[in-house]
Amino acid sequence: MQTPQVPNASVYLNELGQEIGFPVPHWQACPTPQGIQLAGQYCTLEHLTMQHVADLFTAYVADQENRIWTYLPYGPFADLASFSAWLSKQAVSTDPLFYSVLDKTGKAVGVASYLRLDPANGVIEVGHINFSPALQRTQASTEAMYLMMRHVFDDLGYRRYEWKCNALNAPSCQAAKRLGFSFEGIFRQAAIVKGRNRDTAWFSILDSEWPALKQRFEAWLAASNFDAQGQQLKALEQS
Repeated sequence: MQTPQVPNASVYLNELGQEIGFPVPHWQACPTPQGIQLAGQYCTLEHLTMQHVADLFTAYVADQENRIWTYLPYGPFADLASFSAWLSKQAVSTDPLFYSVLDKTGKAVGVASYLRLDPANGVIEVGHINFSPALQRTQASTEAMYLMMRHVFDDLGYRRYEWKCNALNAPSCQAAKRLGFSFEGIFRQAAIVKGRNRDTAWFSILDSEWPALKQRFEAWLAASNFDAQGQQLKALEQS
């Protein structure tokens, strides 16, 4: 793991008197994610394979209104065959690199991915997050995001972790902020998705912010933070 570079208020000038960025000495390109298993207390993330297709389809059809597909560029899928055709392409992709989120019973109940990999600059994005009703608002959903974040910063040494979403997707924007991402702005008319305009909201976490955020996640995920009914005692933002 490379030592995080902590931005500071110092002003750096070149020989022309122009302000320039702070130095990043001894920087080396980061490894690319390889889809290794990421195991936690409440869930396990595994590289997406066709073995997960039946569980995922069953988990997703529980959302009978198809709300989970509104802001994604694909779906909903009419049947298992069409969903399988889509998933077969994602299973062999390396960018995005898809993970399945498995619950304690080993069933796949959602997916997320690393994408827009930029190892040379130490930048990586998390996206294509699609959590079924069984995974939403659970300890496992938060832990899945923590495990992916920890792998990026602690194991692979990236400098910047990005989250982008449709600016109209209020739940996604709220989730990003809850998870510790900083809002950076909106790229107007950034894309056309399903025949409609998409303004894209940008969020990020820097390596210098990760140590404190990691402590917050671990405090929230601790068994002592939940009562006998599994209700949190402190919100993630308060941990």
